[in-house]
Amino acid sequence: MSHPKNRPTARFAFTHPVHLLAFGFGVGLSPLFPGTLGTLVAVPLYLLLQPLPLTIYLCVTGVLLISGIWICGYTSRALAMHDYKGIVWDELVGYLITMMMAPQGWFWVATGFFIFRFFDILKPWPVGWIDHQLQGGVGIMMDDVLAAFYSFVVLQLLVIWIN
Repeated sequence: MSHPKNRPTARFAFTHPVHLLAFGFGVGLSPLFPGTLGTLVAVPLYLLLQPLPLTIYLCVTGVLLISGIWICGYTSRALAMHDYKGIVWDELVGYLITMMMAPQGWFWVATGFFIFRFFDILKPWPVGWIDHQLQGGVGIMMDDVLAAFYSFVVLQLLVIWIN
């Protein structure tokens, strides 16, 4: 499979279903803030999942996480680059993890979004370390999973504090 020399093209992302998922249905092609846009793609999915029982929410999120390891790894190999910024499936899953058990309402949707973006961008220890140590789909997914865990904890503490 050929890979792009510099930046992946729309043809690369849109002509293969795995790349389409990895690139967050195309938003990862954006030259500006692809991770933020990838997280935005997660918001409508979250809104669909949020009213479901927690067990179903967790199962769907788990399936997206596990499949994300393969999706991100496959696209990363096709690009011949580790954790290319346009691969945003990990942001989608990270946002869903952040939002587990969050109260309903746009305040919480936005708050979870900003908290997750903060931790995903900042990459506090050991998030940044994991990002550099683990390769392939596991590495791409796990730094966002850990950033999402930090985000989840902060969001839940905020829920307790406000309520």
